[in-house]
Amino acid sequence: MPDTEVTEGPRGRRAETKAANRDAILQAARGVFARMGVDAATVRDIIRETDLASGTFYNYFKSKEDIFQAIADDSTARFRTILKDVREAAPDFATYILAAYRAYFQFLSDENNEAISNGAPHMALIGVRVDTPEMKAIVAEIRSDIDVRLRQNALPHADAAYVAAAAVGIARELGDVMLQRRPVDVDGATQFAANLLQVGLRDQMAAAPE
Repeated sequence: MPDTEVTEGPRGRRAETKAANRDAILQAARGVFARMGVDAATVRDIIRETDLASGTFYNYFKSKEDIFQAIADDSTARFRTILKDVREAAPDFATYILAAYRAYFQFLSDENNEAISNGAPHMALIGVRVDTPEMKAIVAEIRSDIDVRLRQNALPHADAAYVAAAAVGIARELGDVMLQRRPVDVDGATQFAANLLQVGLRDQMAAAPE
């Protein structure tokens, strides 16, 4: 038992150090991306924001693009958990749409709050990237959620793929605009997006041939 404890101690400290270094790099990158923009930022700019040597950075990330991907993946994973809670709590289409929009816009506000407070000209990560497998999985889940709730609301002929695409498109475009306003209006963006989607769907269904 004593030998095991001696062995696990250094390993545990190494694991903690690795996790702390990675977190420090991610935090620094968020700040740099917010201040300079992703395109203009360099790895050197990110390293300067930490107490780490340049070689340490490359122990965790291969490039600026690699760290941006890590930030995007982290955000996507956390939002996916939030969306799961929305799915489980929303009994119908209207409730789901309103709750999902509110969750997304609040997530955007929280993610970018520090950058906004510091007056950064760029956001560290406006929303989540749409070109990753993780985000594509979320979109597929939203489509499934919408399909189920359309059927529950006696709208089985509504095209769930179109509705999901519209819902995601509205969220992304409106979210970008919301973040540029002061103060950031999560409630206003939520109500506008939910009303726009539901009124548009209602009018579309009313105009559809029997």
